[in-house]
Amino acid sequence: MDTENKQQATSPTKNEWGEHIPNNVSYSFVSLLRRYISASVLLIIATVLALIVANSPWGDAYAQIWQQPVSLSIGPLNLFSHGGHAMSLGMFINDYLMAIFFLSVGLEIKREMLCGELSSVKKALAPVIGACGGMIVPVVVFHLLCPADPAMQRGMAIPMATDIAFSLGVLSVFSKRVPIGLKVFLATLAVADDLGGILVIAVRYTEELSWTYLAIAAVCIIVLLIGNWRQVRTKAFYFTVGIILWFCMLNSGIHATIAGVALAFCVPANLPRGTKYYIERIRHAINCFPETVVSKADRNKPVILSEKEISTLKRIESASDQLISPLQDIEDILKVPVNFYILPIFAFANAGVCFSGMSLENLFSGVGLAVFLGLFLGKLSGVFSFTWLFIKLRVIQMPKGGTWPILASICMLCGIGFTVSMFMANLSYDSPDHLLLLNDAKLGILCGSVASALSGCLMLHVTLPKAEE
Repeated sequence: MDTENKQQATSPTKNEWGEHIPNNVSYSFVSLLRRYISASVLLIIATVLALIVANSPWGDAYAQIWQQPVSLSIGPLNLFSHGGHAMSLGMFINDYLMAIFFLSVGLEIKREMLCGELSSVKKALAPVIGACGGMIVPVVVFHLLCPADPAMQRGMAIPMATDIAFSLGVLSVFSKRVPIGLKVFLATLAVADDLGGILVIAVRYTEELSWTYLAIAAVCIIVLLIGNWRQVRTKAFYFTVGIILWFCMLNSGIHATIAGVALAFCVPANLPRGTKYYIERIRHAINCFPETVVSKADRNKPVILSEKEISTLKRIESASDQLISPLQDIEDILKVPVNFYILPIFAFANAGVCFSGMSLENLFSGVGLAVFLGLFLGKLSGVFSFTWLFIKLRVIQMPKGGTWPILASICMLCGIGFTVSMFMANLSYDSPDHLLLLNDAKLGILCGSVASALSGCLMLHVTLPKAEE
């Protein structure tokens, strides 16, 4: 029996593509790859629909719908208000729904920092260094190509991001041909990019601060930290305090999405009594449950359990719920709404660029060109050059199974910067006076992401070993 357990523990498992996963790779991290494949398909559909509608006879209605007010009032208090004014539908999507998205991202980052691919310096160093290059060089490219206009230069952070759903979705096209080490490298790099983007949002896009709301937000964070310290595991506690924190952040001058990240890092990830205690409770309760033999004739009859049987099942349910940490439980709850509702809605609301009155000059000059080349060339050169340099300095190692041509192909996919780049563009050019700059930025994001995806596919097709090999 011990020999079987030892063999099972040391033998590699298989991922969703049917390939073996080395034991030193976090399976929970690799398992997220499959989740993003379907999400990337929905994002593409939502983006194409937005472009079609925005350039159709319904284009004006499409633009107007996002300006409609949204309110949720309790007496004189409007929960969806900003600066005393009701939110528009577009603001609701970008400030509230995206806060939920960043809560999901924050939970993922925290999990990986605790026990995944970011849990040790050795694991995290290569993708984090690559992510640093992928954030620094695109900013430099944008700064050099964009005219020295303060309004235009506000979009400097737009090409920093890598869209994890799109990039992993494109990578999944090649399935087993991509070494597992490079899949983990790209996924970890995209998560590190998100963390960098969160820091940029917190610092660069902070408006005039309201110290009253900021103080209440600080109290909310303290309450959440105390709840974590006192091992409060009730999800309703974290969601309730989180909503208050979001409202205070919204009106404090710091972007509201930071509330989602702050909440994520306050959610506990441990089990106070360990897994063994709860598993023993489940086993004991199951053993107490009476065994019954049900015939085929009895299967469609109503089932009435005794109070003792109901109590036993509730003990099993309670122990099973306690066996999952609040962090992992909330992350699992948010998977479907974030990937299949929030992100497609965000894409449909923000990707609708109206091409009327636009020409190629918009893509080959100003903000459009700076964003396009920042994503298409800046991300590739930044990620690859930083990774190459530190590998040559022997600070980090080449991802397992990688070669320089394959690594360059993976770096090309980092230029797919759709979701967070669109989000940064909305923050950078949020004034009605900057609407043309916003459209140019979105055009650059779309073209840069598509060019990076197509080039990355072509490079991977040429550089990856054939399936039969």
